[in-house]
Amino acid sequence: MDLGIKGKVAVITGGDSGIGKATAKLLAAEGVKIALLDKTIEPLKETVEEINKIGEAFPVSADLRNLEEVEAAKQQIIDRFGTVHILVNCAGITGSTKEFLELTDQDWYETIDIDFMAAVRVCRAFIPVMQKEGWGRIVLIGSEDAVQPYPDEMPYCAAKAAILNFAKNLSQVYAKDGILVNSVSPAFIATPMTDKMMEKRAEELGVSFDEAIESFLEEKRPHLELKRRGKAQEVAAVIAFLCSQHSSFVVGANYRVDGGSVATVCN
Repeated sequence: MDLGIKGKVAVITGGDSGIGKATAKLLAAEGVKIALLDKTIEPLKETVEEINKIGEAFPVSADLRNLEEVEAAKQQIIDRFGTVHILVNCAGITGSTKEFLELTDQDWYETIDIDFMAAVRVCRAFIPVMQKEGWGRIVLIGSEDAVQPYPDEMPYCAAKAAILNFAKNLSQVYAKDGILVNSVSPAFIATPMTDKMMEKRAEELGVSFDEAIESFLEEKRPHLELKRRGKAQEVAAVIAFLCSQHSSFVVGANYRVDGGSVATVCN
């Protein structure tokens, strides 16, 4: 399918692996020019080398907790491509996983700073560029955790709930400028982040990696009907649609790519 976005410029945060990398590859194959943002430059360069075999990509190192680095990254991208049409915010961490009374203020601040405030910073940086273009697509990555409780992941749940609310608010403000804002909420996708979660679980339970996944699905995600981890490409396909001309009447929506993990009809 032709997504109708050949020649557009996309900024993808958290772009060196997982969902960000899969999205970058898919958009590059559609003729989109890609600026990949992440904290560490070497993994970014490796991903850019892969993408440049099918399209055009540019690595930009930036710590999204730092406003000055976000602004510097924006300038590098404008210097390289001249503008930005698409923003996909995939950067995130699991954060602290402790009992509530054991969580410190710093545990909360660190998770919220990366999983929520980073999205605020990059949107603030790139929305004015899209306004000048009169066309834009913003996709913020939420999570199943945003709409159902996991008491051992409270800071992450809170940050992702904030993402969904933030995306909805932005959608109402900037649709008039041709900027369509939506969110995508994955569940238990095979990424380096969930790899670390399962490696930790395997060590704690004294089981294999695959056994850790199996027990996690049974005990922690009983409604994930497909009984497997999702693939980054499966999430990227939905993101790519929301970045395309085909999503021209989709505004303020949250698309769940969760294998059925959320057991209710709410977003």
